[in-house]
Amino acid sequence: MPMPTPLFDHKELLTLNTRDLPIYTDAMAPHFPGVDVQPLYLDPNLGVWALRVIFQPGVRLPCHYHTGPVHLFTLSGRWNYVEFPDQPQTAGCYLYEPGGSIHTFMVPQDNTEPTDTFMVVHGANVNFDQDGNFVNVMDATDIMQIIERLVKERGLQPARYIRPGNANYTAG
Repeated sequence: MPMPTPLFDHKELLTLNTRDLPIYTDAMAPHFPGVDVQPLYLDPNLGVWALRVIFQPGVRLPCHYHTGPVHLFTLSGRWNYVEFPDQPQTAGCYLYEPGGSIHTFMVPQDNTEPTDTFMVVHGANVNFDQDGNFVNVMDATDIMQIIERLVKERGLQPARYIRPGNANYTAG
């Protein structure tokens, strides 16, 4: 078999160094303070979002339903799902969440450090309040809008993350 023709002419790698990128502190405030976000890859067309998220001690997110799978790697700290208190996730833990999972993320108040994570989410989080009532849907588009709003409100430089191109017609 001959070598295939490249679909894209890559002049350079699509790579980011997280040490060189801003972390948007309290990105989910005022509803969920203590959630710091560093977007790495946001694809609103396929609904895929890759984020570094740092959670401060005591953070609790709403109960949510995943429309697709999630890969979550814990870099430091400790967290667990309220529904699984005996399975804490600590530095070095990798968690796979199949689509259709429902749970409530929390970081213990007594954590002595922030909890640093890297996640790849496919689809959306459908969020519910404590009584099981629908609150909102969060997906790659929402993350993009949140970051754009923070950049504008805080007078920051535009965010740098990888975003695939939008669908379009061919020339013919």
